[in-house]
Amino acid sequence: MIQYPMSFHAESNSPSGILTQWKTQTSSGELPAAIPTEFEGPGNGFSPEDFYSLALTNCFIATFKVFAEKSKLNYSEMTAKGHLILDRDEKGVPWMKNFHLKVHLSGCPDQEKAQRILQKVSVSCMVLNSVKTEKVFEFSVSA
Repeated sequence: MIQYPMSFHAESNSPSGILTQWKTQTSSGELPAAIPTEFEGPGNGFSPEDFYSLALTNCFIATFKVFAEKSKLNYSEMTAKGHLILDRDEKGVPWMKNFHLKVHLSGCPDQEKAQRILQKVSVSCMVLNSVKTEKVFEFSVSA
């Protein structure tokens, strides 16, 4: 039997700069897609829930990278950890209920400017703005 609530996680680490690539992963680890064991599938691959969580996490990173570059914000690395909760609504329909994104910027001398940009990105990311999932953000910045 399928058990609710469920949790899915995504993590991405990104160096500064629009033209740089970043590493991204989920708890599933591999790129092949599969139905997760939580839904009685074989697992051993990325699930739609993983991709959903990755999409939300990486949209935030991509939007931040653009805003930071245009604002001339210097930082060494951004770490973003997403935590997705699946549950049933009041009618018993399963849905992506909550997404908590914990973001840390390291090597950032202008912490006040970074906080302003992080807040702006939290309301500007198109993928995050396109979902009805409740979103919670947690930001930290270090020099």
